[in-house]
Amino acid sequence: MKKKLTVELDGAWVLSHRDDEVLPVDAIESRLKAVDGLELKNSTLVSLDVLFDDDKISAEQVEGNIKSLFAEIYSEVNADEILSVQTEDYDGEEPDLIDKALDAIRRYSGTQSEKDGESDDLQPEKDGEDALTKIDALVGAAEFKALAREIADVAPEIRRTGTYEVFLNRCYLFSIGDGSGLTTYLTLLAQLAGELGLCRMSSSPVCEEKLDAFREGMEPFGDALRVLANGNRRSVRVLCIDISEWLDNTDNRFFKQFLRMVEKRSDEFIVVFRVPFVDKDVLARLRFSLNDLLNVRAVSFPPLNRSEIKDFAEAEFGRFSFGLTRTAWDCFFERISEEKSDGKFYGINTIKKVVKELVYYKQLQNARTNKTDTVIGKNEARNLCEGADNSGLSGYEMLSKLVGSEDIKKRVEEIIAQIELTATDSSSERPCIHMRFVGNPGTGKTTVARIIGKILKEKGVLRIGNFYEYAGRDFCGRYIGETAPKTASICRDAYGSVLFIDEAYSLYRGDDNSRDYGREALDTLIAEMENHRNDFVVIMAGYTDDMNKLMEGNLGLASRMPYTIEFPNFTRAQLYEIFASMVKEKFSCDDKLLPAAQKYFAELPDGIIGAKEFSNARYVRNLFERTWAKAAMRCQLNGKRSIVLTKDDFEQASADKEFAVKVPKKTRIGF
Repeated sequence: MKKKLTVELDGAWVLSHRDDEVLPVDAIESRLKAVDGLELKNSTLVSLDVLFDDDKISAEQVEGNIKSLFAEIYSEVNADEILSVQTEDYDGEEPDLIDKALDAIRRYSGTQSEKDGESDDLQPEKDGEDALTKIDALVGAAEFKALAREIADVAPEIRRTGTYEVFLNRCYLFSIGDGSGLTTYLTLLAQLAGELGLCRMSSSPVCEEKLDAFREGMEPFGDALRVLANGNRRSVRVLCIDISEWLDNTDNRFFKQFLRMVEKRSDEFIVVFRVPFVDKDVLARLRFSLNDLLNVRAVSFPPLNRSEIKDFAEAEFGRFSFGLTRTAWDCFFERISEEKSDGKFYGINTIKKVVKELVYYKQLQNARTNKTDTVIGKNEARNLCEGADNSGLSGYEMLSKLVGSEDIKKRVEEIIAQIELTATDSSSERPCIHMRFVGNPGTGKTTVARIIGKILKEKGVLRIGNFYEYAGRDFCGRYIGETAPKTASICRDAYGSVLFIDEAYSLYRGDDNSRDYGREALDTLIAEMENHRNDFVVIMAGYTDDMNKLMEGNLGLASRMPYTIEFPNFTRAQLYEIFASMVKEKFSCDDKLLPAAQKYFAELPDGIIGAKEFSNARYVRNLFERTWAKAAMRCQLNGKRSIVLTKDDFEQASADKEFAVKVPKKTRIGF
């Protein structure tokens, strides 16, 4: 007769081994596969079923084999304390894996749910005004506000009929980016449900869990299962489960089993599934998949636009009783654009950080000047902008000061003149003003792009004139459906300004890889460049060959970028001139420094300055900053406060590994 032996491990002990290369159940399973007469079924995080024919092998023999194998693998513990075995007849029906995992977790993780049920520290029922007031005061989040109003509208009818199960059976799918206030929205949802009397909320009403990346078995669901196992209908919680890494695997059988567990516990939790901010189409497909087992409402949280960012920031400044002048707001948004430029902008969290930076700096200024002013001005705000231009020069004046860029200056002036003419001539159609910058690193592409933005702002072509800098791969999302809205959001930020994309060629791989989101980013970018051709300038930059390959593979992109500016490598004399200008602008120096520097740059080998990876002006800046560092250390050791750069400082800096130049000696004829 067929028998089933169930092996169960202590839940706490299993959790202590969660970082092992092989999990305990998997380790036991791999050993048992080598034993004849055993069939392994239904493994979970803490249990394993073993089928056998008791006419051929006894239950005592199977149990003995299992405990012996366990003792070999985990000799440091007593098998009888960690492992339990139960044998029963097997009728061929498959058990519910989720229920097995849940029962095991409950058995070994204590009776937390009973403790929660005994607590009287619950939020009092209110009329819902407090939560709704807070929700209505939120910046953005239109769909969440509509959801809150819907819940408030239906609450009286649910209370009248006593159909609380109808409300609790609903789940939510939040599409929201990192740092966009997820925990705040979850807390407000919990508060609203409690105040409206739709359920009694726990004293700790919000719990957030993340499902690990897709892989076979139930192990990725372990943390969420433990939370579900400890639910209690007497004190409901909002459980947020991040399913981002399962976006394109929702048909997986283990994921479906997990959803069945969520459905069974719907009267103990208000469940919110979270994914990044993705396309509406992708969100609709995901909701459709979840709806197989659950009643799901999708709610999108688009990134804040410029006006919403300002509204939120004003409220934050108001919390500290501070404010900004009209011109200081321009600097505030410059700072925000700098925060976004590394592709890691965390929404309201970053805005709060910038607000606190400005308030702190203003208070520091007040303390040093014995003032109590609470209005932050333009100059004070500008001090926090890393790329701020404090020279007071016009765009053309800044262009004229660039070293060794005569041909580039002429080309820029031609382009600006044509753009200015078409912008004022109503009889002609205004062309696309997007551009390509091609050349090696450090040849001034970013600097010239900033200057072009400033000139176009001064000419009235651009209404804002900010500068947004990204690398090509910053436009690509991590999950299906995330790339297009991310790219559109970046473009939306740059309306009225310059969007500079360095290493733009990284968006195009030249193959048909369907999992490469660069193609999706390019398609969205091209549409934005066409639809908003008069309202922002996209400048793509990169190596000449790579940029040519990008344009050849994307003809729609090439036709929308009519202007090309080539940036050649700097000559040796120009490199020296850049170094000398940096020294003269920042420090005093002795008479021997500049001649030594001139000799150094004159002797740079062709193999260095002609290399594709040579960083040109960036190389010069790094050498200048290394010289400065040597001088600062020397002056500090000598007790001097003012820094004067010397020839010795330069020679020590240029002798460092990355700057050391070996000048080839001339071969002499003879002996």
